[in-house]
Amino acid sequence: MGLTNKKETQLRKMPIIQNVIRKSKDGRFLIHKVIMTTIRPMAYYKAIMDNSVVVDEEDVEESLADYFDKNPHPEVEVKNPVNA
Repeated sequence: MGLTNKKETQLRKMPIIQNVIRKSKDGRFLIHKVIMTTIRPMAYYKAIMDNSVVVDEEDVEESLADYFDKNPHPEVEVKNPVNA
């Protein structure tokens, strides 16, 4: 049973994921390496770079201050486990 054209197109757009699992040279560790490869046309990245926005440090600080004013976090009490 073959895949539909729509499913084949969808699978082609997904990243290629490779897993490599091996033991360390001394045998004490398992090393699991994941490689994720995506292939995109250069026009995609050029469009992103052409539409880049320059952010000033002041803008970031003001935005963070506005965010925390609107979304206050309750104070968290940190206890020292040694003195608890």
